[in-house]
Amino acid sequence: MSKRPTPGLPSRQQILDFITQSDTPAGKREIARAFGLKGNEKIALKALLKDMADEGLIDSAPGRAFHKMGGLPKVTVLRIVDVEDGQVIAIPEHWEAEGKPPPRLRVMERGRRSSALGVGDRILARTEEAGAGHVAHPMKKLAKGEEQILGVVAREGDRFWLRAIDKRERRDTLISDIGEADEGDLVLAEKTGRNNRITAKVTEILGDPFAPKSFSLIAIHKYGIPHVFSEELLDEADRIAGHALGNREDLRHLPIVAIDPVDARDFDDAVWASAREDGGFDCIVAIADVSFYVRPGSRLDKEARKRGNSVYFPDRVVPMLPEQLSADVCSLRAGHDRAAMACHMVIASDGAIQSYRFSRAVIRVAANIPYEHAQAAIDGTRPHDLTEAALKPLWACWAALSKARDRREPLDLDLPERRVVLDEDGRIQSVAPRERLDAHRLIEDYMIAANVAAAKALEERKAPVMYRVHEPPSREKLVGLKDYLATFDIAFALGQVITPKTFNRLIKQLDEAEYRTEVMEQILRSQTQAYYSPQNAGHFGLALGSYAHFTSPIRRYSDLIVHRSLVDAYGLDPEAKATALTAEDAQRMTVIGETISSCERRAMEAERETVDRYVAAFLAMRVGEIIETRITGVTNFGFFATVQGLGGDGLVPISTLGTDYFHFDPAHLTLTGENTGEQYRVGQHIQLRLAEANPISGALRFELPEGANHLPMRRDRKDKVRRPVMGKRGRPGNIRHQGRRR
Repeated sequence: MSKRPTPGLPSRQQILDFITQSDTPAGKREIARAFGLKGNEKIALKALLKDMADEGLIDSAPGRAFHKMGGLPKVTVLRIVDVEDGQVIAIPEHWEAEGKPPPRLRVMERGRRSSALGVGDRILARTEEAGAGHVAHPMKKLAKGEEQILGVVAREGDRFWLRAIDKRERRDTLISDIGEADEGDLVLAEKTGRNNRITAKVTEILGDPFAPKSFSLIAIHKYGIPHVFSEELLDEADRIAGHALGNREDLRHLPIVAIDPVDARDFDDAVWASAREDGGFDCIVAIADVSFYVRPGSRLDKEARKRGNSVYFPDRVVPMLPEQLSADVCSLRAGHDRAAMACHMVIASDGAIQSYRFSRAVIRVAANIPYEHAQAAIDGTRPHDLTEAALKPLWACWAALSKARDRREPLDLDLPERRVVLDEDGRIQSVAPRERLDAHRLIEDYMIAANVAAAKALEERKAPVMYRVHEPPSREKLVGLKDYLATFDIAFALGQVITPKTFNRLIKQLDEAEYRTEVMEQILRSQTQAYYSPQNAGHFGLALGSYAHFTSPIRRYSDLIVHRSLVDAYGLDPEAKATALTAEDAQRMTVIGETISSCERRAMEAERETVDRYVAAFLAMRVGEIIETRITGVTNFGFFATVQGLGGDGLVPISTLGTDYFHFDPAHLTLTGENTGEQYRVGQHIQLRLAEANPISGALRFELPEGANHLPMRRDRKDKVRRPVMGKRGRPGNIRHQGRRR
């Protein structure tokens, strides 16, 4: 039972009112001064405040100021968690109110650019209630003192260490607070301390790093990929999924088919074609009408923009939209009526697009056919009910589209894509290049034609376009490519006009040369990164002047923007522009393009690193074996090699190449032994012993099969080659002692 207040003391409610209404942080001193308390009254106030804290009425903030329990201190540290349409959102860095989520505060950035604060930033701010919520006024931007590390707990004696999963993090970090974690756990931790006294505090246990689905979980946490939908978002998806399709062009009588990977999780597109009497073709590319369900300004829209795209891992998909939409209502599954945005095209016999129009339609896909099955049906090795009605007309129209592709000669880099195959328990069955079929090329060419039609249609109607831009290679990249090609005695003139044809001719010259793949990889590295922008600069790789992404709105926000612009331009919205591109978004296309381009790069890095981890896990059982590899890079500290047919790069340190002096030639990218003449160069096929395969970081390490003398190395100042450190009389010396002598 709580105590009664001493005469002269303010009541509990008076104290609560004062704390809530005070413009400055209210500690014991401020409360005493406000109520004129002195001497023993101050002692009694201290006891009363303790009672109120025990009763759950108030809580103390750093600096001994009080605030209402479940409320916010007047001045506190906040962490930026989101930026919604330019509005910065923050939450308290420390929140103790049990059973109550931390409040989201709107940050009022007076005198600052809207981009001055970003997600993850920490600020000291003054807070105040505003309506039903709170706002924060920044006082000072704080250092990101609590940097998150993702790693695995290791134990050495009585100490625990955090081994980071990032390949670039070469040192383990001492764990000062392990919490409930144990040796071998995959954890998130915060860095604390400074300089050489940095330690780690475990904040979250993620589980067994080798368990199924852990490799993708590592990437999700490392790159901060949003992967959980709130209950509010899921409820909104449920509500919107029940929308009646409305008045649409009825295409359900056509044998439209969706041709996708055998392991596809969602189906964006379906196609149909029919021959015309003039030798050309009518064709339809039907795309899931996501814009009908995901309305501008809705929670779903804001979340989709924040994610930018779906992220595809071998064991899971992190979708841009909740599964009620992405895998069900929007997905073009056979036998179900679906809302579609249809691109109707007339294709001439030479592949030129003669005309196009767009409509909102209702379709019923006749079949979802895997690429392999569609190809087998055309090849006559696997019968299919729709071969005559659907597949053969599609292939005939594609023969015409191929002529147009051949005329413009887009960049043709036939590089394999790795495919990780898992069993039902998530264990790795195989890692192999994904087979490339005509069926893949067919769908690509139909999608490219529809994307071109979308861009040109919007241009004609002077509507906003979110272009997919791929600029030509920079001169710096071309100079690097020229120097690289010179190592194979291949001439490359910089004065010529560079087009995709330039690179295609170069590849054809190589024919069956053993370094053909290496040259194609280097050409790929010389290309610029594609991005999204409302300013058109063409698509160099596809040799197209106008190009937009229209065909995958389930998994790309860029396509959703293009759909909305088409809805507006063609007057396709029966609900008074409820699903059309808004004027505000039309004005902010540049910012939106930058945001989704950044999300795309994040997804690509996360997907690539995850495949590397699966490859390392697959190879871990082959450590010690001799493996066929190809040298992919040469540096002054060794060379990198990739496993033939699998991918996954590993280092061969120069310190493991024996006692010979190795000279690094940066112009020809070679390491050459001074005494033996042994040479290692890019593109060389070589057998190496797999010395290490780390599934957590995805790193591999190789060594020569013969074994080598592991001598300490030093760096020669003249040619910057790491050489064995030699002591007196030619014996191996010690790096530390040699350094003192110098």
